[in-house]
Order: sequence, then C-alpha cells, then structure tokens
Amino acid sequence: MTDVAFHTGIANPLDYACRLLRKAYRSGALVAVHAEPVLLDSLDQALWTFEALEFVPHIVLPRDGADARRLALTPVVLVKDAAVAPPACRIGVTLAGHPVADVGAFDRLIAIVGLDPEHREAGRQRWREYERAGHAVSHVAKPAGGEG
Repeated sequence: MTDVAFHTGIANPLDYACRLLRKAYRSGALVAVHAEPVLLDSLDQALWTFEALEFVPHIVLPRDGADARRLALTPVVLVKDAAVAPPACRIGVTLAGHPVADVGAFDRLIAIVGLDPEHREAGRQRWREYERAGHAVSHVAKPAGGEG
C-alpha cells in the first residue's frame, strides 16, 4: 500500500509545491505531480521562475510527447488529463481536489492542502477515500500558512 502524507495549512500551494519539488530533485527522487490542467500549467511556469537562478527540470505529459529516453532523464513529471505517470516515479505529489486514480503506483504520495475551506474539505474526503482503500495515511500540519 501507499504511504499518503497530507501537508495541510499551506497558504500558497503552488509555491510550496515548487519548493517540495526542488528538494525532491536535489535528492535525486523521481516524482509525478497530479493536479487540474490549469494548475499544472501554472506549476509548469512556476518551476521556471519561482526563484531567481532556480530551475527544476520537468516535463508535462502528454503535452511534451516525451519518448522513453527523455522521460528517463527528467526527474519531475507533470501528469495531465488521462496521462499515466512513468513507473520509475515512486513518489507522487498532488494538488488536485480529487483522489489520484493510480495512487497504488507510488510508494509515497504527498497531498498538498491549502487554506481554502473547499480545498480543506476536499482533502478530508480524499483522506477518507485513501484510508478506506487501505493506504497508510498521515498528517503533516504546517503552522500559520506553513511554507517552511
């Protein structure tokens, strides 16, 4: 089963995701990111610009039409629509308001939950669904907007 960690109290989920993905990239992890297409487009841009002189190598599936060689060289994969994360990505990150369909494909899934009441309620529903499916669910509370 997948270990699912809910990071809650995040004032700026997009910025938090950029920092989390930078940390994962620096550690050598291969990560797949799930979110609604518009949010993934924003994340795609933010990974180029969130901090001066920073860049997190990434690819968007299926838009970038990556072949196997290119996927193998790219540590962060933004998974859009019905695209499937490459099997090498053992860590998943989600900003989506719905459960990740292929959650079982990951060893670990990090669910980023913002401060918005609707986003928090969607997070609670996802928690219950993952728990019902038998995944190990944990909570990481970030105090006062928790960007650290």
